[in-house]
Amino acid sequence: MLAVLCASLLLVAMDATILNVALPSLIADLRPGGMAQLWIIDIYGLVLGGLLVTCGAIGDRFGRKRLFLAGFVLFGAASVLAATSDSSAQLIAGRVLLGIGGAMVMPSTLSLIRTVFTDPRERALAIGIWAAVAGAGACVGPLVGGVLVEHYGWAAAFWVNVPVVVVTVLAGIRLLPEYRAPQSGPLDWSAALLSVAGIVALAWGIKHVAKGTPGAVDVIVLLLGLVLLALFARRQLAAHDPLLDVRLFRNGPFLAAALATLLAMLAIGSALFLMSLWLQYVHGYSPSQAGLRTLPSAVAMLAGSLCSPWIMHRLGVRAVLAMGLGALVAAFLVLALTPQPNSYPVVAVVLTMLGLGDGLAMTAAASVLVSSVPAERAGQAGAVSETAYELGVGLGVALLGSIHGAVFTRHMTGLPLHGGDLTTARGSVGGAVEVADRIGGETGRLVLAAARTAFDDALTTTAYVSAGIVVVVTVLVVWLVPRGLRVTGGH
Repeated sequence: MLAVLCASLLLVAMDATILNVALPSLIADLRPGGMAQLWIIDIYGLVLGGLLVTCGAIGDRFGRKRLFLAGFVLFGAASVLAATSDSSAQLIAGRVLLGIGGAMVMPSTLSLIRTVFTDPRERALAIGIWAAVAGAGACVGPLVGGVLVEHYGWAAAFWVNVPVVVVTVLAGIRLLPEYRAPQSGPLDWSAALLSVAGIVALAWGIKHVAKGTPGAVDVIVLLLGLVLLALFARRQLAAHDPLLDVRLFRNGPFLAAALATLLAMLAIGSALFLMSLWLQYVHGYSPSQAGLRTLPSAVAMLAGSLCSPWIMHRLGVRAVLAMGLGALVAAFLVLALTPQPNSYPVVAVVLTMLGLGDGLAMTAAASVLVSSVPAERAGQAGAVSETAYELGVGLGVALLGSIHGAVFTRHMTGLPLHGGDLTTARGSVGGAVEVADRIGGETGRLVLAAARTAFDDALTTTAYVSAGIVVVVTVLVVWLVPRGLRVTGGH
């Protein structure tokens, strides 16, 4: 049963990052603009994150196995739609449907683990394996995507899902147990709409405000997201059977675990996105070569996730969360303080530290979240964990990717270009490389050199911003989690 759940989780997690190395090939084929590129990458995580609370509640009420299987079937169909795209709009639509299918699958994986593994020690190990697969999936995505794109084109990044979906659905029908929460009330669809609209609006607003030149509409959407989520929280406080018991966030360790998951995935999501672009555009690696060079993060995350239950049993939750988040701070500081131009050995060290920190923090956080609720509310704990996970990846690309893009544009000055070529070159590193290759000659070399320098400068600035964010949240997490807290399950 754990193998079936982890196989599905691996695909859903991989799809959050698998397009990172496919982006240059995809840009050459579909020619999306700079904003469309960001949407193609992060709309999946934003839609998935927006729907997880609702899907967790649906699974608790109507059956976790049923929701899991239906979601995975939709995931397979959406993969076909995305793979056959001949326009940016169709690809974005396919990614939206992938997000919906993933939202139906992901809360069920963690909640079914809560149901199947009743012994706290066994559950901690199962969650460690689950976290290793979830994190490694995000890290392995660029490697798998790189190999597939190089040999079969960017569409193969979606076709690979189909056979895994078929096998996993057939195995799930036979192996997985069904579970419904006893005495659940009807689903509050108005609250569900508030949660989806609020999360998506919040993420959209952050994405556009982070570009550095927000318009009135951007600020309004951001504020609207905050208002909608406040209305959702108020409605849940008054509900007899809420979609999400927001009172759980009054529990310090529960809140700390959600923040740690969000931050861990924000860090690794943004780093993998930017490093994949750096490897291909700045250093000219092929997609598979770039994917292979992101592998240290996957190996380190696997090690951190599997070691986390052992360390947590001996030192407690707070120590593991502090160690994990501290590794993220150190990684970003290494990246920021290293003299330019950046070299791959430094990047490999940074990716290793990020992976290790993510593995430690995510496993401890998931254990806290699942152990904080009774079995009938496990869908809610799974939804919080997965929402933080996917929003972290999506917001990492949206927020830090947008900051990097804005700094990159500011550094692209004095170019010997005019009109549309100048706009394209200043819009993104991919656009600059495309213009440089097309123009060629001395002008092309100047544009390419400027783009590489601007990308490194923007990477340094983004690393400083990331380190500052992680430091603030680490202090908050350590303050919220009491010394000596142990995860025993069911409390």
